[in-house]
Amino acid sequence: MKFLIPTAKEMQVREQGNYLDLTAKSQAILEVLAQASLAELERIYAIKPEAAKKEANRLRSLQGRQVLSYSALTLFNGLMYRQIDRNLTDLDKKFTREHVFITSAFYGIINALDGIAEHRLDFNCKVMVDGQSLKNYWRPAYDDFIQSIPENEPIISLLSSEFESVFSPKLARSLIRLVFQEKKEGKLKTHSTISKKGRGQLLNQIIKQKIATIPALKELEFAGFSYRSDLSNDKRLVFVKTV
Repeated sequence: MKFLIPTAKEMQVREQGNYLDLTAKSQAILEVLAQASLAELERIYAIKPEAAKKEANRLRSLQGRQVLSYSALTLFNGLMYRQIDRNLTDLDKKFTREHVFITSAFYGIINALDGIAEHRLDFNCKVMVDGQSLKNYWRPAYDDFIQSIPENEPIISLLSSEFESVFSPKLARSLIRLVFQEKKEGKLKTHSTISKKGRGQLLNQIIKQKIATIPALKELEFAGFSYRSDLSNDKRLVFVKTV
């Protein structure tokens, strides 16, 4: 079983880094961004002038291989990632290396323990690479990842629609999606905070307990969440927390 998780805007260095070369596809994105003017960076990232200057400096450093790379799982520090215990044992790392993958607009699909540099890019950024949007640019590589997995091996999506839409529609439909809801005063609701926390809390247990089958996934209880078979189907597994 494979798990797909998104990136995060927030990053925090918490370990010693290494210098790593970019793949050709990532390098092509870097070249486009590094050549952009400050005004163009403001438009691409939808950011203010001061933030554009900071990003331009970071891009130049990336070009000159003057920045260090860190394990993606430890570098990302968004709400989902903060629910995960990043002090992994050797067995945790072995499991993560085999089962957990991150979908990135800059690096493609990478293992969660692969090295990445601090950067800023998501699929909503308005940039063209080789005449294509980021989603179209990465679609063949994303599709190749799914097609490389045996048909009988489930691929679990902890992704938002932003990331799932990179895959070709037919292949995206093969993913098993996880949904997180809260039940309050008899009503079920979901929003981004519930989803992000739920994804991280679940992934933390998946890594710690080495969950590698659908039946074992359904048995998990974590942070008040439990599986609801009455709300689920083969392609949509729902976990509910009563508050």
